[in-house]
Amino acid sequence: MKKLYISLITGALISSFILGWLIDSLSAPPSNHDNFKVEKQILAGVVAEISHHPKSEHEAFLERFTQASHFSLSYHSNSELALPRELHGELLVPGGITLEDELGFYLIQTSAALADSHIQLRVEKPPMPTNRTDLFLTVGFYLGICIFMWWWLAPLTKRLSLLNKATAQFANGNLDARINLTGLSYIRELETSYNRMADQIQQLIEENQLLASSMSHDIRTPLACLRFGLDAAIDTKDPTKIQHYLERMENDLDQMESMLNSYLEYATLEQKSYQISPTAITSTELFDNCFYQVEPKLNAQSIKLEIKSDTQQLYVDPHWLARAIVNLLSNAADFAKTTITISTTQTHADTFIEIEDDGPGIDEANLDNVLKPFFQQENHRNRAAKNYGLGLAIVAKVIAWHFGDIKVSRSKELGGAKFTLRLPHRCHLKNKTSSW
Repeated sequence: MKKLYISLITGALISSFILGWLIDSLSAPPSNHDNFKVEKQILAGVVAEISHHPKSEHEAFLERFTQASHFSLSYHSNSELALPRELHGELLVPGGITLEDELGFYLIQTSAALADSHIQLRVEKPPMPTNRTDLFLTVGFYLGICIFMWWWLAPLTKRLSLLNKATAQFANGNLDARINLTGLSYIRELETSYNRMADQIQQLIEENQLLASSMSHDIRTPLACLRFGLDAAIDTKDPTKIQHYLERMENDLDQMESMLNSYLEYATLEQKSYQISPTAITSTELFDNCFYQVEPKLNAQSIKLEIKSDTQQLYVDPHWLARAIVNLLSNAADFAKTTITISTTQTHADTFIEIEDDGPGIDEANLDNVLKPFFQQENHRNRAAKNYGLGLAIVAKVIAWHFGDIKVSRSKELGGAKFTLRLPHRCHLKNKTSSW
């Protein structure tokens, strides 16, 4: 919103300055300081002429000249001038001096022949504009500011109208309503926030629909098994068989409980995004923590984890990022043959974490689906385990919380799957993601 504030202040200042200057130019009375050339020449001629007459005839000469012309001339002693002493010397300068009062101007000249006397020529000021003119100028000033500000803010009102329209469409059920961002928009940050909010709401709605659909589908199998075991236990009289059916029903209940817990955890995961607390941690500390958590599974499946990373400084949430990396390592262990590698690189703006394995890799057709919730690769090594296709979806959410990206591809070095995490530096200050 800084751009909007700067634009408003700039528009107000520019409009006030330009309109004020125009109105001052129109309303200010013309300056007469440079328009006295004729008067000064006439006054100089009078001074030269009167210098040839005796002092006793000076006033009479001026009176006759004044009556014969429209000029107001008068004869005075220099002592009557309330001037600093240093300005008295300028009376003899060609052109004399000019004094101004509220009503007009005094052109004053003298000569050496006039000794301590001088001649004044009175020039009246033109009449000031009437109040009606002032009213028109005032109205014009404020009207001009309104027109200028309307022109300046027209793009803002247009963008606000687009935002209002998109919001109304979204509220009426059009979840695809978005705003096309432009670099000239005053409210680009607000529009970006709206698009991000709309994306999150749409994603939550789609995930909740998928969650309900998947839960209703996946829970049918343990429910059917539970119903079968219950009916069989009721029909049989053999205590051994009854105990067997009860144990099977207990396993089915455990599976249902595990499934429900996993689904509920994922459904409430978005609420935990506000718990993100970025702190400084080294890559060595982070990877050691992840290796400690996944080591039992790697040992059980005879898989070696190679960490190819120098000690680098990260600014992330250690708990949630470690969970995302552990999910990726655990997923890689389900497919890898012998080796998993994890490496990091840094640029001036981002940190890249790459996790690769030597397994069969991910089918080209599934690259866009593996990060979606409830998706499971058909050749999953542990299909019978308590796995519901939520591990990679949780990874995608955690990386999004850090305002980063995750890219899925095939490892050129090991031949299996490759997951590349991009984490922007100082992610807590960013307000949008970028693609690469």
